[in-house]
Amino acid sequence: MKTLKSIGPRTEPCRTPLPTPFQVKTDPSTTTLWVQPSSQFATHRTVQSSTSQPLNLFTSNCSQHETVTGNLGLDNLEIADKLVDFHSAASTCSPSRASLLTGRLGTRNGVTHNFAVTSVGGLPLNETTLAEVLQDAGYLTAVIGKWHLGHNGLYHPNFRGFDYYFGIPYSHDMGCTDTPGYNLPPCPACPWHSASTSSSGKDCYTEVALPLFENISIVQQPVNLTSLAAEYAEKATRFIRCARQVPRWEILHCPLLGAIIYLRKSERPFFLYLALAHMHVPLVIAQPPSCSSVREVYRASLREMDAFVGRLKEEIDSSQEENTLLWFTGDNGPWAQKCELAGSVGPFIGTWQRQRGGSSAKQTTWEGGHRVPALAYWPGKIPANVTSAALLSTLDIFPTVVSLANAALPPHRRFDGLDVSDVLFGQSHNGHKTLFHPNSGAAGKDGEIKALRLAQYKAFYTTGGAKACDGSIGLEEHHDPPLMFNLERDAQEQEPLDTKSSEYQAVFPAVNRAFADILQDIATDNVSTADYSRNPAATPCCNPQHVVCRCQPCRNPDHSGTTQSTHSQA
Repeated sequence: MKTLKSIGPRTEPCRTPLPTPFQVKTDPSTTTLWVQPSSQFATHRTVQSSTSQPLNLFTSNCSQHETVTGNLGLDNLEIADKLVDFHSAASTCSPSRASLLTGRLGTRNGVTHNFAVTSVGGLPLNETTLAEVLQDAGYLTAVIGKWHLGHNGLYHPNFRGFDYYFGIPYSHDMGCTDTPGYNLPPCPACPWHSASTSSSGKDCYTEVALPLFENISIVQQPVNLTSLAAEYAEKATRFIRCARQVPRWEILHCPLLGAIIYLRKSERPFFLYLALAHMHVPLVIAQPPSCSSVREVYRASLREMDAFVGRLKEEIDSSQEENTLLWFTGDNGPWAQKCELAGSVGPFIGTWQRQRGGSSAKQTTWEGGHRVPALAYWPGKIPANVTSAALLSTLDIFPTVVSLANAALPPHRRFDGLDVSDVLFGQSHNGHKTLFHPNSGAAGKDGEIKALRLAQYKAFYTTGGAKACDGSIGLEEHHDPPLMFNLERDAQEQEPLDTKSSEYQAVFPAVNRAFADILQDIATDNVSTADYSRNPAATPCCNPQHVVCRCQPCRNPDHSGTTQSTHSQA
């Protein structure tokens, strides 16, 4: 069995970075998916979907809270379907991404918490990814950006249905760089000498540098964060152009990507999963703002992400074929312990929890942890200027895209997502009747279902607060009967319903029945178990003989200096 470990240190020449002025900041919670359904579904289409990580409805909607001027992308999706009651399947990185790519909650697919730098395993190999389904249907597939579902051996994305991979194996705060950016607390740049590799605090990684992969090769370590988003944009653009040029039944060497691509269909459908790092810390800005306030740093990062989306939208629109669906969303709410660098939860404050200590955002089951922005854009298919209040989730991306591609769902397992294509096309307002929120690190056993949504009601069997900006952590509490809020009139989750009230008594039986049903359904399903064991040998390292596995720095032949640079820290 071929494993990445057997590849050893990089032996190929250092690759020249793509020369481009486009620079974007990175954060471990932005993801973009591009999908092209096959020609069997009416006309030949492309479906693309984009998500962002620690982000929420109010940081992506530039008309509210964080205002961005001159934006090219998100607010210019003038015919986008704005999905205002959209939720991540979990409120932390690996589980959220695993659910997006499988359509199954973590308690089914086995991914219940984040994988580490030294993780041996990843998303269980018996789980089928969306890329594998589409690849079998003749799609050209690529993932560009953050993976975080296992990097060792067969867990690497090239073995999980993706023909092409360019990106980082986990969050960009999980390794040192020479461009450490803005973080709280500040983290130092990678050391150059062994004497300086001492720990700088548990929140900073200094022993191993963050690697950049192209397929199974490490092409840069540490990665240059200031140019990373520009490289992502360039690779994504080249992938789309390359897919459009592929003839039928041909083994193609695509010079745009420097890769050999095997295709089986003349229609050239493609699926691009673009997992950006906005708006996750560290925030890295190519052009530091004139005002160095934290708010302006965050705004600058948001503008860069917006420009990124705009660039790819223009690339899609340039074909004038109206066969591309772009789906943008996020994978969890703001990382509150990073204070103003994390952004805002908007009205989803989680007041009940905050009054008891801790954060109600990322890692929690409060609305601020899992309610995320979502836009769906498909010229000629999605109605203009539509806002949908249907209850939807990242779990729905898998079955919806599979349906649009006229492919089949994997057998012998159950799915938590729905085919919501009718909602996207404005033909239905019906989403989930119930939606389940797994524990994601703040309280309870990771992955267990202890909160659920039924219509406008939100019920908690377990509550707790993640680490807040002030350092407080909310204590874990168990509720029997469950704590319940009416989100229709209390989006802040401030005043739970009185258990003796007629409203509570009317909805409680349905909530309890839904809770019992999901537990029974999972207990009788074909579930997986992830390998969370760790081994230092699984650490991605291009040259173990150098401090922090540092590779020879890549140099741009058009410039005298290296591509690496440093940034001041917040």
